[in-house]
Amino acid sequence: MTTPSIPTGHTPQRPRIVIIGCGFGGLEAARALQGAAVDVTLVDKTNHHLFQPLLYQVATAGLSAPAIAAPIRHLFRRQSNVTTLLGEVTCIDVARRDVHLADGSHLPYDHLIVAAGATHSYFGRDDWAAYAPGLKTLDDAFEIRRRVLLAFEAAEKEPDPARRADWLNFVVVGAGPTGVEMAGTLAEIARHTLPGEFRHIDPASAKIILLEGGARVLQAMPEALSQRAKEQLEKLGVDVRLNARVTAIDAQGLRVESASPAQPSNPNSYQINSKCIVWAAGVAASPLGRHLAEATGATTDRAGRVVVAPDLALPGHPEISVIGDLAAAKSHRPGHEPTPVPGVSPGAKQMGRATAANILRRLAGQPTQPFRYRDYGNLATIGRNSAVVDLTSPAGPVRFSGYFAWLFWLFAHVYFLIGFRNRLVVLLDWAWAYWSFARYARVVTGIEGGPHQPPAPSSAKPPG
Repeated sequence: MTTPSIPTGHTPQRPRIVIIGCGFGGLEAARALQGAAVDVTLVDKTNHHLFQPLLYQVATAGLSAPAIAAPIRHLFRRQSNVTTLLGEVTCIDVARRDVHLADGSHLPYDHLIVAAGATHSYFGRDDWAAYAPGLKTLDDAFEIRRRVLLAFEAAEKEPDPARRADWLNFVVVGAGPTGVEMAGTLAEIARHTLPGEFRHIDPASAKIILLEGGARVLQAMPEALSQRAKEQLEKLGVDVRLNARVTAIDAQGLRVESASPAQPSNPNSYQINSKCIVWAAGVAASPLGRHLAEATGATTDRAGRVVVAPDLALPGHPEISVIGDLAAAKSHRPGHEPTPVPGVSPGAKQMGRATAANILRRLAGQPTQPFRYRDYGNLATIGRNSAVVDLTSPAGPVRFSGYFAWLFWLFAHVYFLIGFRNRLVVLLDWAWAYWSFARYARVVTGIEGGPHQPPAPSSAKPPG
């Protein structure tokens, strides 16, 4: 019995290109093929493209989900050579050039672009996921928002001061951009949004703790900006703890080992009681990467990313390209040693466009070109009127922090949002929140189980 092939509007003699995943890389690859004499099938396990840099805003009730997401079908409604499908990829048959979906159907391809993205990494302790959710999808954001808001509700009803303090301890693990932004926003919620709304607790008494296993926050930033970010976090009331490694997480809280620079071999172990923990410490490539590596003989790095050739194709399989967070790619600048491409949205977008261009070169019988990443810099917001910016310019690095960095961060993120409506909604929501301190996306579901009842870890596979 053969599995059915999904109708994709394929025209005979036109090359079939299948793209797995509609994140930044997959979206840009599909858009770059507009007008080309090819048939594109874009498959994703969700029906929307998500602007992940602002996902923490949904998790902290600053924005509603539609403000940072757009239906995939709507995005490609005018691109006639693209067919979009909702489905989960379970297998790639490299020999037959077939992509198999969870419903038993399959998609034949002539060229394949795998942009399945990344998921959370708990460094071998996946049981921690039930107590410390990460932030990669809208479902993750809804769950974190639920836990944060219901923690305040539980504290309001708790008569015992010690247990009430546990509800008002919020811990963020990992001080990369997501962790820093989450911690700063949680502090703003506690200090500015919620005061006056409760009768038995003072929300401003909530303790926001940011744990980082390394020596500084925002380690991808220059040291001066990292220090400035730490100072801004502490000004907001965040308790920043560096060289603090999490060793255990359960329903009561987490265990931490903290080593001082003077005595790194003699760490101090202590317990933090908390009912609301957010995981922002680790990222791993989609499991589809290891499956693809086994099927093609490619190699993966420690994070499960697939090592690709200079043109982003797989060695020995030029018909398969891997991009975005799933690719261990390098930038090949003329006259320079190849350098790793960072796992940021500009890198994924550039890989998507470069891969589409190389596929068209192959179809035209031309040689492909190595990928060259253009680094525009890094941005991170800490909170109201606070951000750090590290830009790359022909005249050298441009680095600044504070209010003007916050304005730059704000307008840069609005500019890169998908669609005029989303840009307008986000601007209006942010303007209102700036003057009123209000956050109106504070709708939670799943209250019946109580805020202390974490759901079982999901067995679903990441996008793709």
